Amino acid sequence: MSRIERMTITMPAEMAALVKSAVEAGDYASTSEVVRAALRDWKTKRALQIEELAALKADIDAGLADVAAGRVKDFDTARIVARGRKLLAARSPSV
Repeated sequence: MSRIERMTITMPAEMAALVKSAVEAGDYASTSEVVRAALRDWKTKRALQIEELAALKADIDAGLADVAAGRVKDFDTARIVARGRKLLAARSPSV
């Protein structure tokens, strides 16, 4: 069985009211249960953010490696903008 540790937290009155309301509505048995559920959600969201950041860093590293190896093309802003406009026009109806 996991060890239980008591904590005291401070939050804005609006958040406290939301927590109490969830308990009063019967969605949760206690304020502690609300906080535990919120922390589980935060933990999941944080893990996803860390994964996404790692993927972004890997993409940046791959791009920098391409530059270092000379695997680059000239940056043509007009071509990129034209392609973006073409893709946008193809997926959204004219207004």
